[in-house]
Amino acid sequence: MDTSSKATELLRLHQAPEVLQLVNVWDSITAKVIADLPGTKALATASHSIAASLGYEDGEHIPVQLMIDAVGRIAAATTLPVSADLEAGYGNPGETIKKAIGVGIVGANIEDQMRPLPQAIAQMKQAADAGAAEGIDFVLNARTDAFLRAGDRDPREVLEAAIERGRAYLDVGAACIFVPGKLDEATVTALVAGIGWGKINVINVPGSLSPAKLQELGVARISYGPWIQRVALTAIADAATALMNNGALPEGTRPLN
Repeated sequence: MDTSSKATELLRLHQAPEVLQLVNVWDSITAKVIADLPGTKALATASHSIAASLGYEDGEHIPVQLMIDAVGRIAAATTLPVSADLEAGYGNPGETIKKAIGVGIVGANIEDQMRPLPQAIAQMKQAADAGAAEGIDFVLNARTDAFLRAGDRDPREVLEAAIERGRAYLDVGAACIFVPGKLDEATVTALVAGIGWGKINVINVPGSLSPAKLQELGVARISYGPWIQRVALTAIADAATALMNNGALPEGTRPLN
């Protein structure tokens, strides 16, 4: 598929009745491994994981061109649609999305970091407009950090803020609203009711609701953020510990592609 076809397919996957599971990758080899698994329909990058693999802290400390180069290598490693985590857009969401599309990316997370609502809406509109200007069905997954930055606020106010922001971002062109946090069933139900059936992306962490339950509740997309890299690093540490204690390499170790 060309870039336009990949974008249209990614949008279709978000609109399908089945929940879209995106296992986050951070380089070419992880992209190839996940893309080759039965059932994988698209890929998503994890900005935290990419930054960590290149020696940077999360939070837009990585130079934007280095991030674009990294997601471009991932897009080139697979024929599947790839959505990139582009943090808050590195100071210019529109230009960053234009660059990402130029290297084969057809969707992106842009986070609001709980900026004042008018500013956050303008930021999301700039991102959505940049995708539309490239003439493709670019999938903007607008992220609100309402729960991540809740602090000691009343939980009802946090929920209301997430819903208000989600609706506003849909109004300016976002295809999906990403609400990260460890969310219980009541919260997910309220978010879906307030923002829309098939419009919510959640992150699954240890102890989260199952994919089947999230699909039942009307969630469109599940991603895993840096947790896949943490699983890999745990496996590396466990294997190295075993080797240094007179152990052996695990049976069934996967060869490099």
